[in-house]
Amino acid sequence: MSNLNIVLFEPQIPQNTGNIARTCAVTGARLHLVRPFGFEITDKNLKRAGLDYWDKLDISYYDNVADFFERNSGNYFYFTTKGRNVYSNVKYPDNSYIIFGREDKGIDEKILYENEQKCVRIPMRNNLRSLNLSNSVAIAVYEVLRQWDFPDLSREGKLTQYSWNQKGEI
Repeated sequence: MSNLNIVLFEPQIPQNTGNIARTCAVTGARLHLVRPFGFEITDKNLKRAGLDYWDKLDISYYDNVADFFERNSGNYFYFTTKGRNVYSNVKYPDNSYIIFGREDKGIDEKILYENEQKCVRIPMRNNLRSLNLSNSVAIAVYEVLRQWDFPDLSREGKLTQYSWNQKGEI
């Protein structure tokens, strides 16, 4: 079993965090939430976006960024619009921490400066600010899992009203 960790520094929008929680639940990634939040964990929008997956999460909470770094060690990768490395050109080892910043400010530039080689970017047009946080997390999670050959994930779906024959035809 491989360990993938998704870290949100000071998330502000409950719907984004709920969607990210759902992505973590269905992929087996561990979610790390770093305070302060722009919402309460009991927020109905957070729960609605996470639907019935919240109890399926492996989740940890931290008082602040320093608390997160004190309690964890591993391979940190900082997803940022300021990164110079394309996310899909990076090799993600086991126990990777994929870190995202606030929706409105991103990750503190001092952290980025001190970790230049670990700052990665999802390519996008220069004249637009960024992708939605939950979309960025999904892209990152599935790139890491693709590199790891999708460990412990189902690769085959099933129809509910029909059956596939041996050739994959209905």
